[in-house]
Amino acid sequence: MPDVPSAAHPKPLIGDGTGRYKILIVGNSGTGKTTLGAILSQLLNLPHICLDTIHWEPNWRALPTEEFRTKVQEKLDENAETGWVIDGSYVSKLGTLVRDNTTDIIWLDPPFILYFPRICLRTFGRLVGYRKPCSPGCDESWRDVFTLGEKSILWWCWTRHDICRRRLQADMLNEELRAKTRRLGGWGGELEDWVKEVQEMIHTV
Repeated sequence: MPDVPSAAHPKPLIGDGTGRYKILIVGNSGTGKTTLGAILSQLLNLPHICLDTIHWEPNWRALPTEEFRTKVQEKLDENAETGWVIDGSYVSKLGTLVRDNTTDIIWLDPPFILYFPRICLRTFGRLVGYRKPCSPGCDESWRDVFTLGEKSILWWCWTRHDICRRRLQADMLNEELRAKTRRLGGWGGELEDWVKEVQEMIHTV
């Protein structure tokens, strides 16, 4: 599928016109969604909701789909008046639940060769206890990481790169989604410039 560029926006974030932002950050595992979510949460003084933390209970127990949807809906309702920053997709379980409530979608789309080494370092940090797990009680094991299968985050990241990119590229064919999506690719400079634009926007409000 040929690339479809995201819509051109006069401001880094669209919002709802009243200064409220409901931001969804999407992209493959390891592209920096949670890191950017924490940055935007601090800049905009908004709650940061990580879908991984909701979905995974201790010992990698995945919440049943309906329970997961209910908990995510509760988060959306709790912060409906203030706005939020959510990172993650879980489209297979949530469908368009989060996407339909967003004012802005940020698609992190760096080259695979850039972010795969980062997820390798992050995974090693978690294995030796230097980095926090993606959800409390969900420690990664050497056996799972270095195996071929969905239990390995490295294997998941490797095999999902093209799948995730094609799905998000297909979303861009939807005019409504395209209008509120900002795609950030490249080797890091584009993302850094965009964050600076967000900072400048805040200072001028």
